[in-house]
Amino acid sequence: MKPLSLTQEAHLLIKPKLHLGDSAIDATVGNGYDTLFLAEQVGVTGKLYGFDIQQKALDTTRLRLQQANLLECLSLVHTNHAVMAEKVPVQYHGKISAIMFNLGYLPGGDKTIMTLASSTLTALNSASRLLAVGGIITLLAYPGHDGGDIETVRVKNWCEQLDNNQFRVHVLTTGENKTTAPVLFGIYKMT
Repeated sequence: MKPLSLTQEAHLLIKPKLHLGDSAIDATVGNGYDTLFLAEQVGVTGKLYGFDIQQKALDTTRLRLQQANLLECLSLVHTNHAVMAEKVPVQYHGKISAIMFNLGYLPGGDKTIMTLASSTLTALNSASRLLAVGGIITLLAYPGHDGGDIETVRVKNWCEQLDNNQFRVHVLTTGENKTTAPVLFGIYKMT
């Protein structure tokens, strides 16, 4: 049996935390696969915010959710994930059940446009405040591409600075080469 990808693992971590009618954020919509997964979990009665700096990513995602009849729950925002706290209405602050990050660049897109450590850390600070108690942040980092190594180390350091009484962090990797293999961070808000 083929092992699960880290994206599939992220979905497994989120599933028990996210239900119909809940609210969620896809901090990096990319090609919309995680966005579709989140929309399926919250349903048309839930609320989903999706962020991306590339219009192509937003267009692909909108089409994917339209085909699944899940556009009703979706608000796409054409901006950097670093400003998510400003773009998510205040009534959702502290009530988001799941936030997904899939870092790096848009698969099939321009590889020079990618997430950066500075904006990702700003987004993580916001995400930790937006997250509901009992909620989860998943973050998939790719140290094997230009700049991805620095971003992964900075995310790891950020996780290590979290209050152990408030957050629990679970880290998964795959692959032979642990220095370039993707890393999945599961960040649970306990209190």
